[in-house]
This record gives sequence, structure tokens and C-alpha cells, in this order.
Amino acid sequence: MNYVYLLRCADGSLYCGWTTDPEKRLAAHNAGTGAKYTRSRLPVELVYWEEFTEKNDALRRERQIKRLRRQQKLAMIEEWKEGREQCSSEKRKNRKS
Repeated sequence: MNYVYLLRCADGSLYCGWTTDPEKRLAAHNAGTGAKYTRSRLPVELVYWEEFTEKNDALRRERQIKRLRRQQKLAMIEEWKEGREQCSSEKRKNRKS
């Protein structure tokens, strides 16, 4: 799988990238061996990701996200987070049934 992700840096800025292993890439960023941009903005937090089967699709989406304005990225993160929280609460409800 291929992933496009957004990181929130310690200074509040956002970084967009792609990877095949989000956890490993997050660790690399926080170890200072990720992107040059994030090295001086540690620690970073993974705040958004999308999954793709094809690398080209992930790269295309990364370019789209990088062209968005900051407010659009923040709105995208919030919407994604709300969707994940809703999905998580529905799973808990189903387990109780």
C-alpha cells in the first residue's frame, strides 16, 4: 500500500509526504532522518493519511494536497478526524450489541 500523510510540526506548520509505511516514516521524521523541512521542527505528529494501492495515485494526491491552502488542509484534517471518531464509536456500539 501507498500512503499520503500530513504531519503537524512542533511549530504548528504542516508537512505533506508519501510513504509505504506510515509508522516507520513517522519514526524517521522524529529521529531527524526524515525530510529536511521537519528536522528543525521536531517533534512531528501524524494527523492525516490516505491509502492508495497505486504509487502514482498517491503521488498525484500528494501534489493536490500540497497545492491546498493551510485553512483547506486544516479543514480536511478535522473532517477526516471526525469521520474516524464516528467510525470508532460505531464499532464500539456494534461490539456491545
